[in-house]
Amino acid sequence: MKISQKKIAPYAFISPFIILFIIFGLYPIGYSIYISFFKWKLCGPVAFIGLANYKKLLTTDPFFFRTIKNTVILLFTGSLLQHFFAIPLAIMLNNKLLKGRNLFKAAYFLPYITSTVAVTLIFSQLFDTNFGWLNFIIKDIFGSEKVLWLTDPTAIKASLSIILNWKYIGWNTIIYLAGLQAIPSELYEAAIVDGATKLQQHFKITLPLLLPIIFFAVTLSIIGGMQIFDEPYVLLGGYDMMGGPRNSGLTAAFYLLYTAFRAARLGRGSAIAWLLFFIILIMTLINKYITRKLEK
Repeated sequence: MKISQKKIAPYAFISPFIILFIIFGLYPIGYSIYISFFKWKLCGPVAFIGLANYKKLLTTDPFFFRTIKNTVILLFTGSLLQHFFAIPLAIMLNNKLLKGRNLFKAAYFLPYITSTVAVTLIFSQLFDTNFGWLNFIIKDIFGSEKVLWLTDPTAIKASLSIILNWKYIGWNTIIYLAGLQAIPSELYEAAIVDGATKLQQHFKITLPLLLPIIFFAVTLSIIGGMQIFDEPYVLLGGYDMMGGPRNSGLTAAFYLLYTAFRAARLGRGSAIAWLLFFIILIMTLINKYITRKLEK
């Protein structure tokens, strides 16, 4: 039986994407699993070592758990913290009585589309110990001691958190704004008739109906937050500085790229990538579990 052209046509149209995805997506993913079981340098012999790369990372590697700790701290202070600001901002922008709403939307979203390298370089000037504006405000206006933004281990994490919050709060705000606009206005009208206050409306209507969007936005933040690389790399002097004093800004993705391409250990770099994948997967499942509990 001949297959009609109408049945073949849809598959023919999507075949370029499928072919490209297999070549540039699926194959590299599978190949990275394969090479994670090998001792593989860019130059030199390749030797199968089984789970040795994973074992070394989880037992004797001096940096791996430190990078995971740094990344998780930045995840909470830089990526997840954004949602506590983004939701109120979205609620404010959703108010039809607010004048210039479109201008505010553009202003909040602009940092997200700005080059990460450019943003980080500008903030590096703000964080400068001797000539930065932040220390000028702290010392000359408030009379406090200068903050060693780029040399103190705690201040380094604070610096990165400030950059991440500034850059991505607007992105999450727009996501929540889209979710708020999908909530039927009739629910608020009925709540007003029943005598509910604005605060009660937010806790009884807005937040419960926004939970699927919160799950989506938080999941994106987990994935992005666990893969932070650009900001610490540019802010803290690249591979040579390895995240600054006490490796305070050395994230998991930073260490992954250093191991794979600077230290030329492709096998161990792939192992880091897959361990990071499982950590992100576990965090996403925890997020899903919490969301389902809140929905019930």
